[in-house]
Amino acid sequence: MKYRGVIFDIDGTLVDSNEAHVRAWVHAFADEGLKVDQAQVRPLIGMGGDQLVPRLTGIQKDDPVYKRLSEGWKKHFLDDEVAGLTPQPGVRALLEALQARGLNLIVGTSADEALVDRLLEIAGARDLLPERTTASDVEASKPEPDIVQAAVSRLGLPPGEVLMVGDTPFDIESARKAGVDTVALRCGGDHRFEGAVAVYDSPQDWLDQLDRSPLA
Repeated sequence: MKYRGVIFDIDGTLVDSNEAHVRAWVHAFADEGLKVDQAQVRPLIGMGGDQLVPRLTGIQKDDPVYKRLSEGWKKHFLDDEVAGLTPQPGVRALLEALQARGLNLIVGTSADEALVDRLLEIAGARDLLPERTTASDVEASKPEPDIVQAAVSRLGLPPGEVLMVGDTPFDIESARKAGVDTVALRCGGDHRFEGAVAVYDSPQDWLDQLDRSPLA
């Protein structure tokens, strides 16, 4: 087997949370008097706020308004959305199967560190994914390669022996820039997966085809 390590995105990949993030961002923008609708936000989900906010508004990370937007998004997400989130199908069984094959697993997510533990609890995977790199650990989030590069470094493996698992084109772009292949999952609601080495409907779908997948 070519791969010895696997990096997992969380939102959309392990937890059905992408639409919740869309709503939380729209509310945060509205709180600041900014008219941004769901159709504008949805294609950018998978980026960190440091990438999403400037693309939609021109407001940069060093602007005080950016800090208020970021805090507003987190507050709306935690207060209004988290209670309704569910794990994607087959998450825990897939992770256990990969560990049984001797693969080293790590989280590599654009999610804020403050949200990661809660999301992993929802996924039923906190004990299986204790290692993580988040947007809080790096200078720039996806689609920049920083998060993936940091995860590869923590795994202590060459990039060619690591596989990224995500649900947006930004996971693929970030991984490609870091020299890492990507398996894409459709369960996050995106289908822009050019460059992925394989595409599956969900963690369960990948598990069902594991012996015919890039991890065979």
